[in-house]
Amino acid sequence: MNKQRTSTGQAFWATLQRDLLIAYKRKNDMANPFMFFLIVASLFPIGISPDPERLAEIAAGVLWISALLASLLAMDNLYRADYEDGSLEQLLLSPHPLYFLVLAKNIAHWLVSGLPVVLVSPLIAYMLNLPSESYMILFVTLLLGTPVFSLLGSIGVALTVGLGSRGLILAVITLPMSVPVLIAGTLAIEQTSNGASLSGFLAILGAMLLASISVAPLASGAALRISVN
Repeated sequence: MNKQRTSTGQAFWATLQRDLLIAYKRKNDMANPFMFFLIVASLFPIGISPDPERLAEIAAGVLWISALLASLLAMDNLYRADYEDGSLEQLLLSPHPLYFLVLAKNIAHWLVSGLPVVLVSPLIAYMLNLPSESYMILFVTLLLGTPVFSLLGSIGVALTVGLGSRGLILAVITLPMSVPVLIAGTLAIEQTSNGASLSGFLAILGAMLLASISVAPLASGAALRISVN
């Protein structure tokens, strides 16, 4: 049993390192979601109003919507290359639990596409005139919420990995599941900036993250078996 546990852990880390190495070699795939987040968030002041008070009112929603769209843009890369080169079939045939292998791929995907967005979010918040006391709230809520986007999006990608054109279908599957996270994250910033307690919103986002970690890799693994076989 110890030997099996060790080998499963090694398979988890090997999958994580492999995906991070592939992402590092494909620097465009790393830069696209990050640049998309910056561009979308930067266009809102031009399209709506450059008035600082107006921007402060919409900043939380703009940042969360931009983060969601950036995550959706990066989703298609999650299993596409593995499906095209046949390594996805090898992953499904692995003797190790598919849950851990899919979870490793999801973590690698978030580290490449989600974490840079979280790190740069205070800078964009400053540009959108978000109150300075909300910067930490924004950072923490995005840190909890963006992994949920990746985990939920993984289900949609797994269901559509065998389709030639899947952009619209992927959005239709993923966006409804992501709306509760979007609402919770936006309300957390808006309400806590008005003096409300942060603990309740953090509990909600934390529960969503734990539920996604528990269920999403299992659902993604089942969807991959259906799509590939």
